[in-house]
Amino acid sequence: MNNRLLNLESPPIVEAVLDIECDMSHTLALDELEASARDAFLGKYPKFRTQIIQALQVEAGSNREPSVTARQGIHALHFLHEDEKQLVQVRPQGFSFNRLAPYAGLDGYLPEMERTWRLFAGVAKPAQIRIIRLRYINRILLPMAGGRVDLDQYLRFGPKLPDEDRLTLVGFLNQHSAVEVGTGHQVNMIMTAQVQENDKLPVILDIEAINVGNAEPDDWAWIHSKIQSLRRLKNHVFENSLTDQCLALFQR
Repeated sequence: MNNRLLNLESPPIVEAVLDIECDMSHTLALDELEASARDAFLGKYPKFRTQIIQALQVEAGSNREPSVTARQGIHALHFLHEDEKQLVQVRPQGFSFNRLAPYAGLDGYLPEMERTWRLFAGVAKPAQIRIIRLRYINRILLPMAGGRVDLDQYLRFGPKLPDEDRLTLVGFLNQHSAVEVGTGHQVNMIMTAQVQENDKLPVILDIEAINVGNAEPDDWAWIHSKIQSLRRLKNHVFENSLTDQCLALFQR
């Protein structure tokens, strides 16, 4: 694998996410963690929101009217920067760090990832790390001419029509999953087109690299090594999904 780090002047990243899934206490209740989580995060993440999940259960029998039971609970605690471009999540399954555009590169965010992870571990007290997931959502604006674009000029793997003279592509969705030889990391890729914007066709390239393995919550060196390994895999997939002509769009 090419281990060099991409250095793009205008990366098309709209969101980058680090998820660390953990074995948590079965008695963990987010509402009970809210006060301590606020104390830990609100200094640098002054905006706070709760994400609520609702579930409906319908029971029906042959001799009675259907009954509907509604349940509601807290799905996550969200702590946001003032500009809402950066977010830390406390979830029943673990921790998330989200960064929206503009994105300055993983190296610049790693110290804050470590700091907020340690705060999370102190508050939620996870027993063990199970999964580390690094996800990047890219939005690529492909130039069009006369309402058309030759996708082969920009995408190394993309959609093909059975008759490209008679048919005009108006949308597509490609989805792939693979395992990296050597590391065993899984990677999920989704590529899809959005509605045309003026003379550009927006294409979403969503890459998720996943490591499954156990580690102690205080072993940041192990976490860091897995993040870097997932980063290299993500970069490899990104680079080999796009042509040089497409990569040149991000150097302007």
